[in-house]
Amino acid sequence: MKYRFGMKSAILAMSAFCALNFSVNTMAAEPVVDSIHFLIPGGAGGGWDGTARGTGEALTKSGLVKKASYENMSGGGGGKAIGYLIENAKSNEGTLMVNSTPIVIRSLTKVFPQNFRDLTMVAGTIGDYAAFIVGKDSKYKTFNDVITNFKANPRKIAIGGGSVPGGMDHLVAAMAFEAAGEDPTKVKYIAYDAGGKAMAALLSGEVAVVSTGLSEAIALADAGEVRILATTASERVPAAPNAKTLKEQGVNAEFVNWRGFFAAPNLPDAKRKQYISALEAMYATPEWETVRARNGWVNIYNAGDDFTAFLEKQEKIIGDLMRKLGFL
Repeated sequence: MKYRFGMKSAILAMSAFCALNFSVNTMAAEPVVDSIHFLIPGGAGGGWDGTARGTGEALTKSGLVKKASYENMSGGGGGKAIGYLIENAKSNEGTLMVNSTPIVIRSLTKVFPQNFRDLTMVAGTIGDYAAFIVGKDSKYKTFNDVITNFKANPRKIAIGGGSVPGGMDHLVAAMAFEAAGEDPTKVKYIAYDAGGKAMAALLSGEVAVVSTGLSEAIALADAGEVRILATTASERVPAAPNAKTLKEQGVNAEFVNWRGFFAAPNLPDAKRKQYISALEAMYATPEWETVRARNGWVNIYNAGDDFTAFLEKQEKIIGDLMRKLGFL
């Protein structure tokens, strides 16, 4: 079965995302924005955390932004941060909240009452492949080893992730198991608050495998703490050259998760344009390329109203997929 839930597929409409514009002048003496406060809806060590801090690093080191600050606000599957931004909109015009595919998934499943339409759309900026990882001493050497044991007894294999049940890490796991010919509804998924806690559960032996973003997996693999069993890329990623794709292992599935930034509702248009200009200019800087390559991210750029249109299309497609898999 061919199962594409990502790049080259309708689910993420990557063709609409990949028209990067490098025509901006990044040599201007003055910064585009004085300061940005990054609001991160999950804990330290997760994909949102890495995206916000990596983006802030590139923006400040390149001189596009004078100062960046960061705030982790976990809770409610990301809903706490979204609610805070909406309820305190006027005092948060200097804030950008990072988010990704889960903002669509979690509003569909009513984890929180708001959705992306309640915020000011700024830009989608990167794509991050997913990965399946195990502890460095795990008995599992390939993803097919996991599938073999799953066939014998699905309930004995716990898959951890940094998103709620029915969330993105869960969907990616379900997608992979279904592509391998197994029943995705039998996957025993255990949810943790962001990637950092899922990693801790893996290292303690609480779960056998973790479904997570590739950028988080690379950092831990480089530190020698985990092994990457498989990635959801269409081909091997240079930042993790030894990590095989699912497709290499006979599981015909792909996935890439967009990440981007949102601002408070009713943000003045001039301020929104400042944010968009800074993020657009970032792509042409060597500082950004350092961050991007280190994390194995895919360059993606989709700003303003185009970002809104993309998410509306994704909302419909993901909703249809979730109903098919029994998550709605």
